[in-house]
Amino acid sequence: MQIEKSPDPATGLTSAEAAQRLQIHGRNIVGETRVTPAWKIFLRQFTGLLVLLLIGAALVALAVGEWVDAAAIGMVVVLNGVLGFVQEWRAETALTALREMLVGRARVIRDGHPVDIDSRDIVPGDLVLLDAGDQVPADAKLQSALELRIDESVLTGESISVAKSDHDPSCDTVMMGTLAVAGRAEAVVTATGASTAFGKIATLTGSVGEKETNLSRQLGRLGAQLGIAALVLGAAIAVTGILAGRDALDMLMTGLSMAVAVVPEGLPAVVTISLALGAAAMVRQKALARRLQAMETLGSASVICTDKTGTLTENMMTGETLWIAGRRYAALGTGYDPAGRILLEGRPLRHGDDTDLSDALEVMVGCSHASLYHEDGKWHMVGDPTEGALLTFAYKGWTPVPTAAALSEIPFSSERKRMSMVRWQQDRLVQLAKGAPEQLLDVCSHWRGPNGPEPLTEAAHKTIAAAYGAMADRGLRVIALARSEVSDADAPEADMEFVGLVGMIDPPRPEVGQAIRACRSAGIRVIMITGDSPRTARAIADALGLPVDRAVTGTELETMDDDSLRTLLSQQVLFARTAPEHKMRLVKLLQSEGRIVAMTGDGVNDAPALKQADVGVAMGIRGTDVSKDAADLVLLDDNFATLERAIREGRRQFANIRRFVRYLLASNAGEVIAILINLALGGPLIYLPTQILWMNLVTDGVTALALGLEPATPDQMTEPPRPAKQGIMDWTAVGLILTFGAYTGSASLYLFYAFAAEGDAVARTAAFTGMVMFEKVSVFAFRSFTQPCWRLGWFSNPKLILALFLMIGAQIAAVYWTPLQTVLRTAPLGWDHWQMIALLCVPLLVVPEAIKSLRLLGARRRRVKDEADVTLT
Repeated sequence: MQIEKSPDPATGLTSAEAAQRLQIHGRNIVGETRVTPAWKIFLRQFTGLLVLLLIGAALVALAVGEWVDAAAIGMVVVLNGVLGFVQEWRAETALTALREMLVGRARVIRDGHPVDIDSRDIVPGDLVLLDAGDQVPADAKLQSALELRIDESVLTGESISVAKSDHDPSCDTVMMGTLAVAGRAEAVVTATGASTAFGKIATLTGSVGEKETNLSRQLGRLGAQLGIAALVLGAAIAVTGILAGRDALDMLMTGLSMAVAVVPEGLPAVVTISLALGAAAMVRQKALARRLQAMETLGSASVICTDKTGTLTENMMTGETLWIAGRRYAALGTGYDPAGRILLEGRPLRHGDDTDLSDALEVMVGCSHASLYHEDGKWHMVGDPTEGALLTFAYKGWTPVPTAAALSEIPFSSERKRMSMVRWQQDRLVQLAKGAPEQLLDVCSHWRGPNGPEPLTEAAHKTIAAAYGAMADRGLRVIALARSEVSDADAPEADMEFVGLVGMIDPPRPEVGQAIRACRSAGIRVIMITGDSPRTARAIADALGLPVDRAVTGTELETMDDDSLRTLLSQQVLFARTAPEHKMRLVKLLQSEGRIVAMTGDGVNDAPALKQADVGVAMGIRGTDVSKDAADLVLLDDNFATLERAIREGRRQFANIRRFVRYLLASNAGEVIAILINLALGGPLIYLPTQILWMNLVTDGVTALALGLEPATPDQMTEPPRPAKQGIMDWTAVGLILTFGAYTGSASLYLFYAFAAEGDAVARTAAFTGMVMFEKVSVFAFRSFTQPCWRLGWFSNPKLILALFLMIGAQIAAVYWTPLQTVLRTAPLGWDHWQMIALLCVPLLVVPEAIKSLRLLGARRRRVKDEADVTLT
């Protein structure tokens, strides 16, 4: 094994050494960020059981010599695959574009000179240069650091930046993917790629196998049910024909052909197109589905496990409260936009209106390295988030910004936990300081009391401590401010005047509270799982209206067995100080109880749980590559409210899938019943194979697709999530399908024999056309299983009305247009035929509407009676 020598601290590695190490260690990339190959995305479109059933049906059609049927079914399979591939490939390429937003360059010392290189080419031993705003490109050990602060929220979920020092072994390392928010440093790379802390979490993410969505499971069950039904009915048809005296070989071939006819060939394509249209609609609303079925799975979620930092919150520290001698000044507005105001008892104040406020604001501005700038319609901050929050607070009070540089500075350190600067203010030399309250009080002899400067007595200490504790109990990070006039720029921190306390927090995003309320009203439980402190997490939960009885840390979680943890999960609880392994364990336990779990997050620490969850939801702007690759859905605007819209869309999609699946199966049931009864009666085939394909693929398929575009019902987000095991089909659905099938099959059979005297061609055309018209009219019954169309609005789905007119027009062309007459072997129909067909259509429209209306009226009467009983009580 070759020993690698340490780099020269002054010259770094040579180009030759770097090239050699690159060969040994490989590129500085995490495997999870690689793009899924196009061929893999395409092939997985053909793995569903329904699609495999269609492929089998095409092979059977080939075996019995039905070349047209086989070709038509094959075209459906290919169309379905292409549609699914196009949508998922679009999502994958969009995700690739999102990756370009990440920092991909780094500055290192090579051959004694600073050079800018691709961060993927960094190797262990490289000497990396870091400045405020740089992303740390690899794990590294500090060689020198000046006032360096690192935002590690991407790894830990902790929203407060961390001070780093090359002199303290407990904080002399920086991790890949974190962000330098203040100061500068030189660091030697110790690990790259998969060997970094970032990479190890990504490896944990990769250990989670590919998951099956809830919809794919339900469609698989439906495919199995249809396969069994097709074989049973095909055998029944063959046996019926043989018992009726038909040729056994002919009946065997007929049975196989009819088994193919039982399968609704258009179903996979309709499902795929419906999901693709829904996914395209959600992209316009800033949600990118990486898998077509992700949205539907989200709609069936019963639990949302959500990260806090950057997901529920702004991920921007904001000064909220200023306490001075018992008075509380409130700052309005969040983030780094200085457009807010400062209020005292509801009255707006600015710098100069109030001496105490002015002195505090001057400390915030004067003891800082942060700066704000406006670009592309937004305010941005450069520097430490804490200093940025204080600077924004001061800007809201129109505080003058010092134009001259500070004369001296005693920098912040992890031991002192305070910093100070000396500046000229007009004709006075002042020392301005900020830091942790306990440490800043150590250098203060006076405080700003209710009546001006007063000695810092024990009673004053208690007053300040009480104010500090009250702020901390609200989850605020508290910074103390102090000042003093000095005679020398190099004056030590001593004999200062304590001015006040500033309470800061990473505030909740304004739209999140409403989104959480909408989810809870839909019966979806929201559980916060964060790497931040319990106190801060609880404060955010309270602000969002998220009920919490207990906050549990990751350390406590490790001491619990699974049974204890399941009991805990049944309570109103949040989890804080959690590691990636904790999040994944919680998701697994919830899934073991039959819950469909959605997980939201933006950091690499969220990625394993995102992949383990039934549907992982990543943030597109703040989200890391690893989190987005692990997710099924990416919120392009990082807006939690978009998640609520995606849930609404997912519920609409599943409701519509149930509608058109039952509609298609009811249509096929009618065809099968007519064929089966006619064979039992000894008659000729009532439909030809090409006519069956015309109904299943063309007229039914287009109508079913339009049915899949039904708008969401008003009560969609007030109903509880459906059970995970609830399928697309149940016994009620079977009864509905058989009822419609029995009527349409019998009516079509009646048409055949009513016009049998006019010849097989006319009778078959009448039966064929009648079945098409019955299927078109019956679609209104499937728009809702509880609401009549007069409540929904007959024209609330204009695409369905358009599809009906187009398909009726297509059937008229099939009857009278010579090319289609030849292909479908139809004969022209007369007015008397159409009258009979129209008359038989009426019950399909009137009876379902009457039954639903009576049920609605009965429910209304019961509700009125219950309200009257309550009033009397």
